[in-house]
Amino acid sequence: MNEITNILIVDDNAANRDTLEAMLTGLGHELRFAQSGEEALRQAFQLPPDLILLDVNMPGMDGFEVCEKLRADSKLSSVPIVITTSLDDKASKLKGINVGADDFITKPIDGMELRARVKMILRLNRYRKSLQQQDEIQRAHNELQDAYEETLKSLVRALDARDHETELHSRRVTLLTKTVARSAGIADQDVEDVRRGALLHDIGKIAVPDHILLKPGPLTDAEWVIMRTHPKAAYDILKPIKHLANSLDIPYCHHERWDGAGYPRGLKGDAIPLSARIFAIIDVWDALLSDRPYRKAWEREKVIEHIQENSGKHFDPVLADLFLKMMSQPN
Repeated sequence: MNEITNILIVDDNAANRDTLEAMLTGLGHELRFAQSGEEALRQAFQLPPDLILLDVNMPGMDGFEVCEKLRADSKLSSVPIVITTSLDDKASKLKGINVGADDFITKPIDGMELRARVKMILRLNRYRKSLQQQDEIQRAHNELQDAYEETLKSLVRALDARDHETELHSRRVTLLTKTVARSAGIADQDVEDVRRGALLHDIGKIAVPDHILLKPGPLTDAEWVIMRTHPKAAYDILKPIKHLANSLDIPYCHHERWDGAGYPRGLKGDAIPLSARIFAIIDVWDALLSDRPYRKAWEREKVIEHIQENSGKHFDPVLADLFLKMMSQPN
C-alpha cells in the first residue's frame, strides 16, 4: 500500500488553488490549502507536509519570505518546496534558490508537468527519509553496542575492585585471544563473541569469598572446591544476558582439560568448545608469565616447556602447537 502524502498548496488566488486541486486529485495525495504566507506557516508548523506548492506573489508575506522561514525551522527545513510563479526571470529563480526552494513551475501550469514533478520530488524525499532512518538506526545500534561494552567493562571493574590483577590480566588475554582465534579458523563475525567471553572469563570469581580469592598462599582442598565453582557462577551470571548468549563458552569452559580432568563438567577433547580450548592455553600462558601474590612470574622458556609438556593432557595438542609457533614469531 502506497503511503498517503500530504501536500500543502499555498496561493492567495482561489482559481489557482482550484486548478492545482483538479490536477492532483485522484493521485492518492491529501491536499491542504492556505491563502496566505501566514496561514501557510501556521498549517506547516501544526502538521509538517510532505510537499509544499508555494505561490510567490501574495499580499503581506510573499513566497520567498515564507520559504526562508520554513528553511529556518529545524522540523520543516527538509520539506520539499516547489515555487509556482508567473515570474520567469533569472533573478527571481536565483532568489528562490537562495531562500531554499527545491524547484520552480512557471504559470500557466501544465498538468502533466506538475504531476511528473510532484511524483519525482516525493520519490526523492522518500529516499532521503529512508537514508535518514537508516542513519538513525545505525546510530542507535552503535549507541546500544557502546552501552553493552560499558556494561562488560563495568562487570570487569567490579571484579577488579577486589582483585587488582584481574583487569590487567583480562585485557592482555583478550587481545591475544582475538589474534589466536582468527589464526585457529574462527570466523571474523564470531571473533567479537570470543572477545567478550575472554574479557569476562573470570567474572564468576565475584562469587568467591575474599579469604580464598585473595589468599597469598596455596589453597587448601576445601578452598579449591569453592574456587572451582567460579565457571558455573560465571555461567549463571551471564546466561540471562541475551547479548552474551554466544560468549558463554570461555567463562564456562576455560578450566576444562583436553584429557577430561578439568572442571566444572569434566569435558574432554573436542567436546570442549573451540574458543575455550584456545583460551585455556592463553590463560595459563599469561598467568605463568605474571607475578602473583603466592609466586613470582616464570621465565618465558619455562612457560613454553610447561605448555609443551601439557599438550595432549591439559591442552588441545593442535592448538598448543599453533600457539607456540605464533609466540615464536618476531613481533
